[in-house]
Amino acid sequence: MRGHTNLSIHELTISGLFAALIGAGAFIKITLPLQPVPMHFTLQWFFVLLAGLLLNKRTAAASVLVYLFLGLAGVPVFASGGGPSYVLKPTFGYLLGFAAAAYVMAWMCEKFQVPGFPKLLLVSMCGLVMYYGIGLAYYFFACRLLVGRQVPWQMLLFNGFFLTAWADLGLCAAAAGAAARLRVTVRRGRL
Repeated sequence: MRGHTNLSIHELTISGLFAALIGAGAFIKITLPLQPVPMHFTLQWFFVLLAGLLLNKRTAAASVLVYLFLGLAGVPVFASGGGPSYVLKPTFGYLLGFAAAAYVMAWMCEKFQVPGFPKLLLVSMCGLVMYYGIGLAYYFFACRLLVGRQVPWQMLLFNGFFLTAWADLGLCAAAAGAAARLRVTVRRGRL
């Protein structure tokens, strides 16, 4: 008998597909040579958004968790490689933010029946706040505790938010538009 925590074959397949898309998105990047560590603008967020807007909460979270597991196991699917030591990088918090954001966006779509572009855009922006919130907090504490460098909050906001958030807002709009068209297909089981 199938329990509530087990994923179906269809959900596992979709999770694997989205994990691969998120990984592929890491290779489409612009590196910003910032201090104390470089930041990357990638298309990973676009695929995390699609997972959160199109899939149920378990499948959306599973897709990002599979991606994280692969990267931490040593497969170079992160923007700067992979391996267990990646958790020591100040930017690892953004990857954790992906998982939380995907789950919350999918939960919001399920809970509030979010069919159209305006609501999907709002949900994606809520995911963006979660993604950046977790990423910035991890960045701050990792720089302080792991890198041994105090990062002033102004530098943190500028480097960790303002330089990339505008482009990520654009990805929110693009993903909301794509999801508005794809949701009918996904919900009918055609994906």
